Amino acid sequence: MKKIILLGMMLAMFISVNAQPPKTVKPPVKAVVKPAAPVLKTTSDSLSYVLGEVAAFNLIQQGLGGIKVNGTAFLKGMTDITGKKPTQVNDVAANDMLNKYLSQEQEKKVQPVIEEGKKFLAQNKLKAGVKTTASGLQYEVISEGTGIKPTAVDTFVCNYRGTLINGTEFDASAKRNQPLTMPVNKVIRGWTEGLQLMSVGSKYKFYIPYDLGYGTNDQGMIPGGSLLIFDVELLDVKKKQ
Repeated sequence: MKKIILLGMMLAMFISVNAQPPKTVKPPVKAVVKPAAPVLKTTSDSLSYVLGEVAAFNLIQQGLGGIKVNGTAFLKGMTDITGKKPTQVNDVAANDMLNKYLSQEQEKKVQPVIEEGKKFLAQNKLKAGVKTTASGLQYEVISEGTGIKPTAVDTFVCNYRGTLINGTEFDASAKRNQPLTMPVNKVIRGWTEGLQLMSVGSKYKFYIPYDLGYGTNDQGMIPGGSLLIFDVELLDVKKKQ
């Protein structure tokens, strides 16, 4: 998402009308307030107002409606772009700021789901046989194989079943009647780490916190912030040639 595209959708003039405070004359009489001048005097005024509405709508649609907008800075950004002047924030920094803001806002929305996962992991790690890695991944060895272990650059072949904490199944290789074959470094972080612990022929159960899974965004049947539970059977490893 380019900053120029975002700012292009936010082209709007913030029209400010400074009403004069009521004037009181002595001896005290009822304050008389001068009527405010009409805001939309010309076609240009009306178009500017409509652009403001469009900008606000687009901000809300993109999840940016909660930002307390500084009208002066907003207008400066708009006029720099429309006037083809150098901008005060480069594209990389702009994207970083927007992505960070959106991530923080999304994390707030799914915080109850995240907390539910944390509570589950805190209890689960006390179970016999459950191990926790430095990253926070938890795993349980159901049966240990005797084959080779994959590395990050290899390709794995496995059967698996994925569920949420409540037992809802969101995916399984059995639904496609064939194992999953993918590079180890092209799956979620929890899998990339967990697969490299397994020998071919092993069956493990992974308990993957949201930050090692799909993060805070919804993924199909998976609500943002969800803890993921996978039953994985490693069938084969194809070494990188």
